[in-house]
Amino acid sequence: MALPREQLVSINDTPFYHCVSRCVRRAYLCGYDRVTAKSYEHRRDWLELKLRRTAHLFAIKLCSYAVMSNHYHVVLHVRPDIADAWSERDVVERWSRLFCGTLFSQRFLAGEALSEQQWAVLRRDIKCWRRRLMDISWFMRIVNESIARQANKEDRCTGRFWEGRFKSQALLDERALLSCMAYVDLNPIRAKMANSPEESDHTAIKYRIEMLKQGISDCSGLEQFVGITEHGIGIPYRLKDYLDLVDWTGRCIRPDMRESIPDRFPPILQRLDLDMASWIILTTEFESRFQSWVGSEHIDRRVCRSYPTRETSASFSRP
Repeated sequence: MALPREQLVSINDTPFYHCVSRCVRRAYLCGYDRVTAKSYEHRRDWLELKLRRTAHLFAIKLCSYAVMSNHYHVVLHVRPDIADAWSERDVVERWSRLFCGTLFSQRFLAGEALSEQQWAVLRRDIKCWRRRLMDISWFMRIVNESIARQANKEDRCTGRFWEGRFKSQALLDERALLSCMAYVDLNPIRAKMANSPEESDHTAIKYRIEMLKQGISDCSGLEQFVGITEHGIGIPYRLKDYLDLVDWTGRCIRPDMRESIPDRFPPILQRLDLDMASWIILTTEFESRFQSWVGSEHIDRRVCRSYPTRETSASFSRP
């Protein structure tokens, strides 16, 4: 039985989550349909752009993503600190770019005066919108609904485009986060759709590489790699280390590229205290190995004790 979303997402436990949405019947609605010989590859562009634009408006950043033929993966970092720093106008403007808002919010943006009672109603709405703009379910809803409407309009049909509920996994520690990000970014290589990270279309790692080539370090909508800092909020690794690790891992999981595998482990693996065998298992079998919560055993147990119903569905095993 599927657990309620409030038991799967708890910012107090972790701000990092891996989410997956699949097309209905796992049909090739975002790729090339060999049965009808019709290409839907352009929809992958729609989805990648929608992910980045939505993350730019939300207090949620993309750590990694991969848009495949019939599903997509995304690793999200919920950032309450960003939402708390927004002014009331910031919240209204961001929400108004997603929805029409209310009569009072429209009058507020137009610079019209509001009565005390109207302000009280608008402030209640702003509080609700601020909360929604850092909510994973709202993020996924906006992304998926937009793509579904575009696809159905193009196909001149109605009905479901995505399966009813997206899958989510809480990433409880650094090892879980890093291995899940690599698992997501390496999806096209495992599927033999690409030979290297820089050739992996519709992934966060290729987008980061392209931005680096242009001298742009701050990618819109994507979380930054901050390294080991005392107060920095972001991905706790250096981007260079992560790129080296993903490249090294990609060569390991592609037998046709084994001749070019470097002899030494990337230093970041030593920091995480993971051997090669465990790392390869994590980055090739992440979804099948774990269920709703992923992390070291003692962290999993601590989180499950706070929610008694979790004990039947959390995965305590570690490769």
